[in-house]
Amino acid sequence: MQPCRKRSKNLEAAKDAASPEKIARFNDDIARFQEYREKMVAQAAEERELLPTMQADVDAAQAKYDGAINRVSELQAKLDKKLEVLKALEALGDEKLVEITKQDIRQLRSEIVTAKAQVGHCETELREFQLRLRNQERRVNNCERAVEKYKGHIDQFTAWRDALLDNLKKAQTAYDDACKAYEEAKAAADKATSPEITKPTETTPPSGSTQPAEATPPVASPATGKDALPSSTKQANSSSGKQADTTAGKLANTGDTAPSAIALAGIAAAGLGITAAATRRLKNSK
Repeated sequence: MQPCRKRSKNLEAAKDAASPEKIARFNDDIARFQEYREKMVAQAAEERELLPTMQADVDAAQAKYDGAINRVSELQAKLDKKLEVLKALEALGDEKLVEITKQDIRQLRSEIVTAKAQVGHCETELREFQLRLRNQERRVNNCERAVEKYKGHIDQFTAWRDALLDNLKKAQTAYDDACKAYEEAKAAADKATSPEITKPTETTPPSGSTQPAEATPPVASPATGKDALPSSTKQANSSSGKQADTTAGKLANTGDTAPSAIALAGIAAAGLGITAAATRRLKNSK
């Protein structure tokens, strides 16, 4: 019974580790993590929906910024041309055209300052939109990481729970197999040590032995109606009785109080032989 006891201890330990209360706590934790995961999935979907609009804002701000940069470049190119014209006019000595050109140059420089300010404004706006987009993407990533984290918790707690249940199942199977093997071994040992019950054999008489003849029923006397034996039968019986008495007397004279089986068998055989002879004589006389 030792294997069953050992398996029983293992089974009890497995039952304690996988008790209904502990399995219920695992199920509660798994359900809670599943609820958190579903919330994060929904929140990630909501946050992700804002990304296209924010990306469009960034693209628009980028285009506006690029336009401001181009405007500054165009104004700067015009200014450079006006400066070259101014040098040529000053060389010609045309003061009137020189003055007009100088006014154009001052106007271009003012526009360039305004354009550069616009570039700064567009750049600030672009950075704000980019920052908002990055923050939104970060929130989406955080939600997605939370989804993966809770999924990992769910998988881990599910694996722990399933391992305990699987260990309990294996312990139960091992216990059942050990007890079954013990019972089979015990039955085999009992069968091997128990004495076999043999059926007694019938004894067959030797082929050369003679069966005793059936006794002949007495013949009824016509005068009395009672059974009367023939005289020959009476004589045979008388002779048999005398012979038996003689043999018994001889045994008594020897002082043997317990006649041997051989002597008794001889007496019986002699009596049966005389009786059979008397019966044959009676039949022949009829």
